Amino acid sequence: MSNRFTGKVALVTGGGSGIGRATAKAFAREGATVVVAGRSADSLNQTVKLITSEGGLASAVVADVTRSDEVANLVATTVQRHGGLHVAFNNAGIIGRPAPLADLDEEVWDTVVATNLTGLYLALKYEIAHMRAHGGGAIVNMASNIGAHGRRPGLGAYAATKAAVSVLTRTVAREYIGENVRINAVSPGATDTAMSRRPGESDADRDARIAAAVPLGRVGTTEEVAAAVLWLASPEAAFAVGHDLVVDGGATA
Repeated sequence: MSNRFTGKVALVTGGGSGIGRATAKAFAREGATVVVAGRSADSLNQTVKLITSEGGLASAVVADVTRSDEVANLVATTVQRHGGLHVAFNNAGIIGRPAPLADLDEEVWDTVVATNLTGLYLALKYEIAHMRAHGGGAIVNMASNIGAHGRRPGLGAYAATKAAVSVLTRTVAREYIGENVRINAVSPGATDTAMSRRPGESDADRDARIAAAVPLGRVGTTEEVAAAVLWLASPEAAFAVGHDLVVDGGATA
């Protein structure tokens, strides 16, 4: 295991489960002090426990990314506790209750947009403000291959927000690379998380459905996505700016 993030402080939103948890653990294994954020103290504390049980350093901050004051406090608390913020993975997001667009409740639309897009805007706003004033940093945003192809009927709100994440990433990457804030995105395909299962679907049924649709013939793992995030955030990707890295087993190839 390398030590690419030794001496760095990494913030992971949506760090209580799935890809966020796997990525937080991966950052810690490579030397980072990790702050995990989300709305559930129990799930965040479980992530912290998993990291510290392996000898890593981590802490949790309960925060709702849709609230400006809570995101501002999240970044401020991270800096106060650990002395800085060098890396951020903006992973918090929801898929929303599936429905064709004309049948989609406005409340569902508003909630998905608030979490996946406004939440990202707020995270970027406060992360960038700190990083540009302290020598720079690296940020990775969570997009999705659904934002690129849109071939999931019933997920219009999710697809629209994830397409927006990819475009916003390119825009802000150009705005701040001159101040040494390097911003990219990752777009996973179907990954072994609760979000990849349709309502009422078992893991076995999910795996069979995805195997038929993905050229690689299987669902992705959270560790595979985490590895992509760490590469984008690492010095090895120093020349990658505004890139959206697709990790989906060839589904959009």
